[in-house]
Amino acid sequence: MLFTSMEFLIIFFPLVLAVYFLLFEKARNYWLLIASLFFYAWGEPKFVLAMVASITINYLLAMRIEELAGKTIHRKLMLALAVVLNIGLLFVVKYMNFVTGNLQILFPESVTVTNFVLPIGISFFTFQALSYVIDVYRGIPAQKNICYLGLYISLFPQLIAGPIVRYTTVMDEIDHREITVDSFSKGMYRFMLGFNKKVLLANLLAAVADAAFSATQLSTAMAWLGAICYSLQIFFDFCGYSEMAIGLGLMFGFRFLENFDYPYISKSVTEFWRRWHISLGTWFRDYVYFPLGGSRVESKVRLVFNLAVVWLATGIWHGANWTFILWGVLHGFVIVLEKLFSIPARVEKKAWSRWVYRVFTLLVVVMGWVLFRAADLSQGMNYIKTMFALTGTAAADTAFWFNLREYFVIIVMGMVCSTPVIRNIKERLSAKTTRAQLVCDGIGSAVQVILFFVSVSFLIMNAHNPFIYFNF
Repeated sequence: MLFTSMEFLIIFFPLVLAVYFLLFEKARNYWLLIASLFFYAWGEPKFVLAMVASITINYLLAMRIEELAGKTIHRKLMLALAVVLNIGLLFVVKYMNFVTGNLQILFPESVTVTNFVLPIGISFFTFQALSYVIDVYRGIPAQKNICYLGLYISLFPQLIAGPIVRYTTVMDEIDHREITVDSFSKGMYRFMLGFNKKVLLANLLAAVADAAFSATQLSTAMAWLGAICYSLQIFFDFCGYSEMAIGLGLMFGFRFLENFDYPYISKSVTEFWRRWHISLGTWFRDYVYFPLGGSRVESKVRLVFNLAVVWLATGIWHGANWTFILWGVLHGFVIVLEKLFSIPARVEKKAWSRWVYRVFTLLVVVMGWVLFRAADLSQGMNYIKTMFALTGTAAADTAFWFNLREYFVIIVMGMVCSTPVIRNIKERLSAKTTRAQLVCDGIGSAVQVILFFVSVSFLIMNAHNPFIYFNF
């Protein structure tokens, strides 16, 4: 079920919310668990069994790790078993088709390609479950109520496409949470804001990106336009989902951490990943990079190794395709160079070098998104060659001029909204007086309500598409 579907907006969410507030506090978690499992089972009921299995296995393993306090070797064995089972399940359903497909190319007579169907959002709930077990190993109390743990792993606002919520972030709120008029209204505002980003920006920008990436004849200008539109599309698609998840969480008393912080204003690729998909970046930092030694290692070779492992894993996490692996390698390669040569600090010394490196950062990110969007490496490399006029195609064509004319306003709005310009203007106006703050808040809320109804009208006309990160 999608947040941007009429079933969710008209039936599921109002019903879940109404029953939630009618129930006693102790019954609310069980109701949310039932609603979350139903939400996940809406599209493919059989996949909910995989989630229930994940909840049960990780509950038992965490309980056992806590029971083995003081027995270091046994605890490590239980932790290793948790890693093997969680990553093993993810590998089989998400990567086995990719592995057997590539092996068949090498051994066509010996290998049969598997055909596993990927459960939606498995990477997200697997990483949440695994982080819970690791945190119990590190000393947090295990959750004794399996239904409460199940709620943490399956909570529908963040279930399908994140953000990846740590158990330590919400463990107190699972037992007790307060919902105020202020927090509920903020939740509604964040949901509408994310909803509008998805429907009015991401979906419209997708039309240009899809036209570019599906074109048989592509001009250089159209290739750039498609790459820019996809870069904006994936940002508003995923950021919009995260905004909706945070908003829904607030309405039920959960406070999820922010997942985006205007990544396209970054001064370096390293900074980009501090601002983009923050929950995934911090997950790899805390559960992979730091345990490997992080940057506090004596050898630069070891530092390169640690970063290579993280960025190879980041690429693989996003999908079973060489395009995702190369995308992760590209980002990892630039970040390694930034770490080894202290590039961000060096370029900050002069204004011209600072701005040149910002442009370079955006180029790296956009080139990466081309690989991310491409069906395979061949299409991705050909697309990039076209962007730099290396394929002999026309500089511009009718498709470019048509899409630029039709979507110019949306593209400009996308560029503006991907920066903190509007937020900064609002903060400056609000800082003058209390009355000014109330007026700005009121106007902002009114604008989002109006845009929300416009977005709903788009849905009624069936002008929506699934979230990109549902595939992961």
